[in-house]
Amino acid sequence: MANWRVNLFVLWFGQFLVMAGMTMITPFLPLYLQQLGLHDPHQVATWAGFIFAGNFVTSFIFQPIWGGLADRYGRKMMLLRSGFGMAVVMTLMGFATGPWHLFILRMLNGTISGFLPAAVALISTNTPKDRIGFAMGTLQSGSMAGAILGPFLGGLMAEWIGYQYIFYITGVLLFAASLLVLFLVKETFDTAAAAKKPKQSLAEAFLALKHIPQLPSLYTVTFLIQFSLMSTMPLIPLFVQELHGQGEFLAFYAGLVGSVTGFSNMIASPLLGKLSDRIGPEKILGVCLVGAAIATIPQAFVLNVWQLFAARFFLGLFMGGLLPTVNSLIRKYTPNGMESRSYSFNTSFLSLGNMIGPVVGGFISGILTIQQLFLISSVLLFANSYWVYYTLVVKNKSAVAGK
Repeated sequence: MANWRVNLFVLWFGQFLVMAGMTMITPFLPLYLQQLGLHDPHQVATWAGFIFAGNFVTSFIFQPIWGGLADRYGRKMMLLRSGFGMAVVMTLMGFATGPWHLFILRMLNGTISGFLPAAVALISTNTPKDRIGFAMGTLQSGSMAGAILGPFLGGLMAEWIGYQYIFYITGVLLFAASLLVLFLVKETFDTAAAAKKPKQSLAEAFLALKHIPQLPSLYTVTFLIQFSLMSTMPLIPLFVQELHGQGEFLAFYAGLVGSVTGFSNMIASPLLGKLSDRIGPEKILGVCLVGAAIATIPQAFVLNVWQLFAARFFLGLFMGGLLPTVNSLIRKYTPNGMESRSYSFNTSFLSLGNMIGPVVGGFISGILTIQQLFLISSVLLFANSYWVYYTLVVKNKSAVAGK
């Protein structure tokens, strides 16, 4: 098997384990906090919010720093640093005796994280150019599979073995994934050539990349994708409750609706990635943004849970072509030797969308209904598609004509 295929298989598995480990605590975190001594519902909700956000805050800050080191010392080294580091931190979460411990460990986890952008950078620089789209789509499917099955497995294990042991199991799995990277992933990286390049500060690197007009445009696209999609995410369970009522299987239906976009995303990502290798990632990104905008509209008019389920499945098909094609385009426009830092800046914008989207959506939900939020999300995705057309198609044609 070609090296790039081995890398893709191992890092697909690694992405799956990392995302599963990161999301496995989602179903039971408030219950775990109660076990740690919190009983007031408001306190539990507040601490749960802080603990979830802590990971994204430090990830937003530190990703570009790790990206710079990856471009100087190699992406495999950053994969190992992040994988083994997160294995230790996850295991330590099982020994937490109070919410402060979990909060600090989640912030530490965000600080040392970086497995996902390092994996993307390694695959993008060690895969034949005519297979980049397929590789990015496949890698995305591993991440989505972990995000889907993580909460499900976490909920099951919480019932079977208790909360603490889940952290230990997750730590062992992350350690195992890191060992696979250590022994099986092969990277083509010229350390001597990278060492000769002048060192750049974070600001200098961002300014260097900023002068390539397509890259800030793509970072903005990533932020808007996450912001528009995540702004409605925390309200989905409440919307399911509104549609279904307080009947049986409410939690099951809420989980089903919440995960169905991930299933369709996982199916569509490799297929759309392969298609982007044929017709170009710009076209796939534009079509998928318009498709996601259109697929968001029916959610505002559904009358029962199954209609919402169908609409969310339809949305996930187009979501499968968003972030993988952005990653393909970032590789296309990033200068050689700066791939990791470029991807890490994109990850920071993604984390920013993950942070701000739910907060703004929750705030606006006190003024507007979730149906109106779906329509606003659709408008943002339409605007994003125009932004892609203008910055990546119209401006490129103007630049070529100017030459």
